[in-house]
Order: sequence, then structure tokens, then C-alpha cells
Amino acid sequence: MNTRRDFLQKMGASALMLQLSSISAFADTPDLIEQPYEGKVLRVAIMGLGGYGTRVAEAMKACNKAKLVGVISGTPSKVKDWQAKYSIPETNCYHYENFDQVKNNPDIDAIYVTTPNALHHNQVIRIAKAGKHVICEKPMALNAREGQEMVNACKKANVKLLVGYRMHFEPRTLEVIRMRNAGDFGKIMFFQGQCGFKIGDPTQWRLNKALAGGGSMMDIGIYAINGARYMIGEEPVWVTAQETKTDPVKFKEGVDETIQFQLGFPGGAVASCLSSYNINHLDRFFMSGDKGFAEMQPSTGYGPIKGRTHQGELTQPITTHQTVQMDEMASIIFEGKKPVVAVDGEEGLRDLKIIDAIYEAVRTGKKIKLTA
Repeated sequence: MNTRRDFLQKMGASALMLQLSSISAFADTPDLIEQPYEGKVLRVAIMGLGGYGTRVAEAMKACNKAKLVGVISGTPSKVKDWQAKYSIPETNCYHYENFDQVKNNPDIDAIYVTTPNALHHNQVIRIAKAGKHVICEKPMALNAREGQEMVNACKKANVKLLVGYRMHFEPRTLEVIRMRNAGDFGKIMFFQGQCGFKIGDPTQWRLNKALAGGGSMMDIGIYAINGARYMIGEEPVWVTAQETKTDPVKFKEGVDETIQFQLGFPGGAVASCLSSYNINHLDRFFMSGDKGFAEMQPSTGYGPIKGRTHQGELTQPITTHQTVQMDEMASIIFEGKKPVVAVDGEEGLRDLKIIDAIYEAVRTGKKIKLTA
């Protein structure tokens, strides 16, 4: 292909010099040129080579500050496939019985846990004892008790525990938070979070209470909980909740199909949210204040996120969430960067406490008070 060469050869000398002069002037403005990253790179092993682990691996190809260097899986064939696809050395491959040996591997800095929810607690604690930083998918654990034990283990081992809250780095989400902090919406009075889709294969682990810890609430309801917190900017002080189940065969005991829940906040705002495994086309956040509003739809999907406020459409850049997340988490681990919205273990624990309260409210029919 000589297209560019032919083009340059056909250009007049003066035009070429003008172009080169413009490039030179542009280069003299360092803020306008993205400099190649030369800092420390976070070397990551992914634990759990399923659908989401694959999504993270693909997104990391575009990272500047993070790199996929290892895998942990219970399926040997997946390990071999990933080795070939991502050029992973044999020395960085582990299975669930022997991954504690990662403590002797200086080529891995952190492990990203993308296994089923019920496995997180034990795996994160083992990773901490091996002296590696942990990134854990949400929900961080099955309940707040497990979450607290994970936080304690990582603190004791002096390693970071981060949670895969990719929306905390999404540009349009951050713009809404910036506007709220600037007072553009005035006093926040109401939030609505709708998260739902019709789940498929009835044999999958997400519909197995022993592995998932629940149903739609654990998988997607957590987005509405977390979204209410970061959009309103406060921690809820009470919760009420109701469950609807139309298919007890598919959604067995302990696996919620649809839960409606309400949150109350100290500033007077209320949130009305819905989480469902049996209703399609639910991925919407809406927030109203006495001076304006914000609406996001889709609000938490893999993208593109779309939204508008009383000032107009949100036009911030569309990003690959996991790429930005991993680069930002590298900065948190190595540079001590403070994100706009926390992604640490304590943040994950706050959501787990609310989930515990929602399930208690469903069980008892009572308003449950929340404590810090």
C-alpha cells in the first residue's frame, strides 16, 4: 500500500513545508499531545475465565497502565486457550487448588476475581495471604459479614482490595456527579433505578443460591443501590422492600425474581428501585432536584451509556469501561490516586450491608434502619 507515499510525493513543496511547520508548532504545545506512558504497569492475573473474565481480558489489550500476565482456572482447556491467545507463560498459570503459590511469583502484582459470588470470600482471603493486591467483581461477597472478613484480611496483609465498580470511572456518570456537586440540580429529592432483563438458561450459576447468594438483587440490583448512593451523594438510613415471584420453578427458594426496594437518605431524598430477572429493557436511572434533573438510559450497561439533564444531552466521550477501570485501578494501587467515587473494599461493604437489609425487609415486611 503506497497511498500515503504517493500522496506526499504529489504534494507541492510549499504545502508540505506548511504541514510540517504546523506539526512542529503543535508539538511545541505539550498539553495537546498524549505522551506515551512510561510508568509502572500493573501485572494482572484473571481468576475465572468465563464471559466476564474474557471481557476484561479483551479490554485490557488497550490499557496503558495494566497488562494481563496470568490466569487461574479450574478448566485446563481454558488455560491453554488463554495462553495461546494472550501469550501467557506457563509459569503464570494456576488452578484453584494451587494458586496460593502465586506468593512466590514476582511477575504478578494483582489478581482479578471474576468467579461466582459464593467463591469470592475464600479466594480473596487466600490471595491476600499470598501478598497480592485483589480486584474483586461485585457483589464483593454474599453478605456483609463475609465482606468485612475480606476487608480485614487485605488490611492485615497490607494489600489493596478493590471492587469492579466500572461505572465509577464512566465519563457521563462522572459528569452527572460533577453537576450535582456543583449544585446544578439543587436539592436532590428523588432517584429512580431500574435494572432488569429476562434471564435465560435456568441451570446457570446465577440461579443457584449456593453460588449466587440470591437472584437478581445480587447480580443487577446492586447497580441501583450503588447508583442511588453515588448520584444522590449520601448514604441511605432506611430501606423497605417487596418481592414478586411469578415463576417459582425457575426462581427457586432464595433466588429472587423481582424485588422493588425503597431507600431513604438523610437529606430528605428517597429512592425507588426495581431489580428483576423477568422484565426486559430496564437499565435506567433518573434523579430529580429542585433545580433540575438527570436521566441515564442505558445507565449501567456495557455501553454506550446515554444520558441527558435539564441542560441538554450528555456528550462526554464513550469509553470501554473495563479498559478505563483497569488503568485507573493501576493508578490507585501504585500512585495512591483517589477516585471521584471510591472503589475499595469499604465501598463494596456498604452495598452488602444494604443488600442484607433489603433481604431482611422482604422477609419481615418491616422498614429496616441502616447504620454506618
